[in-house]
Amino acid sequence: MSNATKTPFDRLLQLILGLLHMPPGRWRIAIAFGYGLICHVIFALAVGAMILAMFFGMSQSLGAVPRPWSYLVNAGLLLQFPLTHSILLSPRGSRWLNRLAPSGYGRTLSTTTYAIIASVQLLLLFALWTPSGVIWWRAEGAVFYVICGLYLASWLLLIKASYDAGAEVQSGALGWMSLAQDKAPVFPDMPTAGLFRIIRQPIYVSFALTLWTVPVWTPDQLALALTLTAYCLGAPRLKEARFAKRYGARFHAYQRRVPYAVPQIKGSKSHDQHAPE
Repeated sequence: MSNATKTPFDRLLQLILGLLHMPPGRWRIAIAFGYGLICHVIFALAVGAMILAMFFGMSQSLGAVPRPWSYLVNAGLLLQFPLTHSILLSPRGSRWLNRLAPSGYGRTLSTTTYAIIASVQLLLLFALWTPSGVIWWRAEGAVFYVICGLYLASWLLLIKASYDAGAEVQSGALGWMSLAQDKAPVFPDMPTAGLFRIIRQPIYVSFALTLWTVPVWTPDQLALALTLTAYCLGAPRLKEARFAKRYGARFHAYQRRVPYAVPQIKGSKSHDQHAPE
């Protein structure tokens, strides 16, 4: 079975089971597991900080910078994520990533290194934000539970979209697990299944939904939601340019039949059945 025809579960399971049969190489294995441990610990901390901080509308955090400097620090924290995120996905950024690992291992570890950097950026943003102290609105009663349900659903959609795209890449596991097995990373094929049948950018759209389904609204949350939503709507254009270059006519066919960010419910099933992959 080729990698293009494997399900996301099959790919992830094969990668994990491969750790049971690692070729000898103590130094290589130590580096791989060291990067993996750092990656997944920081990833978990970043996601936890993000969920909690946005749940409270960015009104609770560890930042304590006095005004007016807090506005500048918060702006820097907010902008550093989308800017660095985009730079690292460029060809030049990829070359930089390859240098952030012991010699000879940079290219294999690039997805893990990228996940580490992105997780550190998110952790800095959500843990060190200095709250304004202003709360505009707080959900109460039945409305609170409805919004909490929407918030949970948005996160579940994000998890599902990340799984459909390739959990091993999104989590950073592909790099360190491949290095531990002394093989080149095998990347997932262009995603077209799962949520990618409905829209082309389910990860970005799901992340944007988490920004707007919170039970507490503050000026801080609004600034965060507006900035990162703009990034979620615009940044995928760069990703699609890379996909068009990599997959050519196949991506253009997918692009024609599947909408960018807003689902088209009517007729989508019949179109998908007859459109070529």
